[in-house]
Amino acid sequence: MDGKKTFRTVQPEDLFKLKFIQDGQLSPDGKTVAYTISTVDGESEKEQVAIWILSLDMGKSRQLTSGLTQDTNPVWSPDGKLIAFLSTRDDQPQIRLIAVDGGESWPLTDMPLGVNDGPAWSPDGKYIAFAASPAVEPQDRTKPYRISRHIYRVNGMGYLGDHGQDIYIISVEGGEPKQLTHDESYNSDPVWSPDGGMILFKAEMAPDSFRVYPILKLVYLNGQVSDIVKDWGYGSSAAWLPDSKNIVFIGNPHGLPDGSNENVWVTDLLDSEPRSRTSNLLLPVGGDLDGDLPFGSLMSPRILINNKGKSAYIPVQEGGALHIYRVALEGSESWTPIISGERTCIPLGLESNNLVFAVSTVLSPFDLYISELNGSNERQLTHLNDDLKSNWLLPEVENLLFSGTDGVQVEGWVLKPAIGKAPYPAVLYMHGGPHASCGYIFSFDHHMLAGAGYAVVFINYRGSIGYGDDFSSAIIGDYGNLDYQDLMKGIDFAIEKGIVDPDRMGCCGLSYGGYMSCWIVGQTVRFKAAVPENPVTNWVTIYGVSDQGVERTPEELGGLPHEIPEVYQRCSPITYAHRSKTPTLLIQGEEDYRCPAEQSEQFYAVLKDNDCIVEMLRLPNSSHGGSIEGSPVVRRAQNEALLDWMNCFVLGQGVDRKP
Repeated sequence: MDGKKTFRTVQPEDLFKLKFIQDGQLSPDGKTVAYTISTVDGESEKEQVAIWILSLDMGKSRQLTSGLTQDTNPVWSPDGKLIAFLSTRDDQPQIRLIAVDGGESWPLTDMPLGVNDGPAWSPDGKYIAFAASPAVEPQDRTKPYRISRHIYRVNGMGYLGDHGQDIYIISVEGGEPKQLTHDESYNSDPVWSPDGGMILFKAEMAPDSFRVYPILKLVYLNGQVSDIVKDWGYGSSAAWLPDSKNIVFIGNPHGLPDGSNENVWVTDLLDSEPRSRTSNLLLPVGGDLDGDLPFGSLMSPRILINNKGKSAYIPVQEGGALHIYRVALEGSESWTPIISGERTCIPLGLESNNLVFAVSTVLSPFDLYISELNGSNERQLTHLNDDLKSNWLLPEVENLLFSGTDGVQVEGWVLKPAIGKAPYPAVLYMHGGPHASCGYIFSFDHHMLAGAGYAVVFINYRGSIGYGDDFSSAIIGDYGNLDYQDLMKGIDFAIEKGIVDPDRMGCCGLSYGGYMSCWIVGQTVRFKAAVPENPVTNWVTIYGVSDQGVERTPEELGGLPHEIPEVYQRCSPITYAHRSKTPTLLIQGEEDYRCPAEQSEQFYAVLKDNDCIVEMLRLPNSSHGGSIEGSPVVRRAQNEALLDWMNCFVLGQGVDRKP
């Protein structure tokens, strides 16, 4: 043997060799990070999540929990001696405690329906708050049952019970938990006030409302509940300021177009109007980048408070990148980008001198990083996938900037495969949302396709965020117009540059990417294959069957179905499906309540009836994002089916499929 290293392209089976960071929490003294790593056991094909501890002084990590099941949401006790976390080792998720020095963990809760959110330590370390459904007998859905809630099923949660989800507290010494809320809403994300007298939380899906945006509320320890911003608007991620009298949150007032930039707001507990701290920033706070990797809670925007409540560190999206900004919470509006670059950066924790954050790029999943608070002296703390990636032939990333039909600049990217010669066969891979974005974040599907020799083109078409409100709202009431034209302009640009072979192209995408895939096959025959996953195909029916349909569909299309039926028809791919000649594989999660299966079923039937080659891959027990964060068997099936369909019809390989 000559000892030379062998390099290869990414293969489908590499998905389950990768390690994914899903959470990270900095210890109270700022010297240690607790984080979680998700892996898949190759033999059982089960996902496992373990908690790890990283000493910032020593630069070494050690595994804290066995990770034979799923141990998630680690949170430090105020004294830094214990970590509370959620674990599925007792079947239903329950809170367990473990000493940081090691040893066996022990159970704290025994909720009949499990713990759904939390844990959150009280400032004195004596109590833990969490969210769970009340201990009532759930409906037996093998027998006839009634539904009375406005929103009665939710993607990723299934059919909702009549009793909602409440906020509880429990003594760290054990005993019976105390239920604080009783309103039949779905309450989550408990955050203790610094003085320990109140708990901030999000309320969603009230039984008498179609509202899907979260309401910020607080509950006192005697069970008294009050709204924070009342009917002003909505708030998602939130944090207390040190005085326990003011709250900083990410959100927006009512009345803005869907997809408008979210901002940072400060409000007090005295019914005052929230005060924006980023109204002139013109970039979305929080952001939403579309990556194909199991995030866990990592991508939920975090607000880190610093300087005695005078500033906050938050994620801000700039085009296809997610950066960390420091935002002033007092005085005139001001902000400073602290961590930037062509990457996705997630703030995780800070102390007097250091900022800990997670970073992903187009070529790498997340790893942990640390810097000083001004962004200097940055260094990488973990290298989870370096050994695996060291054998990969990685694609080349090229940024694409081109003009849309109306002269507006549009941004995209192409991964050029490490094998083959240009012009390459290509896949146009479209992000979901539509008010999200693609960009500088790892996507396994992209690398799998590039590993098979495809150039992968991904574009932030009109409707994407990160480019201003006018850009993101340009498609409202006019879906399938500027967004479609931007995509065609982008693929034409890649053809003109000699990267893409115009006679060997496929298209695919999840959610709104699925919508665009279905739209494309009804408008053009230039693509040889299409793989829409969990698409919207009919706006009239999505209004009634989606968990967000009643509120969001009129916002997106500009009115109710009976008010503007011509818009609903014009913007629906089903209207043009009879024209499709493109071989189409529909991939559909059977427990997707965001874009339910009937959307794919309608499209499948029309294509079949019009002699178009079409198949449908059904994913049992799979929600809207099941092929990204669902069971390994579902993730594998989606990967293999996507690659097989493209190889068959774009490259002309495989079996002869007929209508």
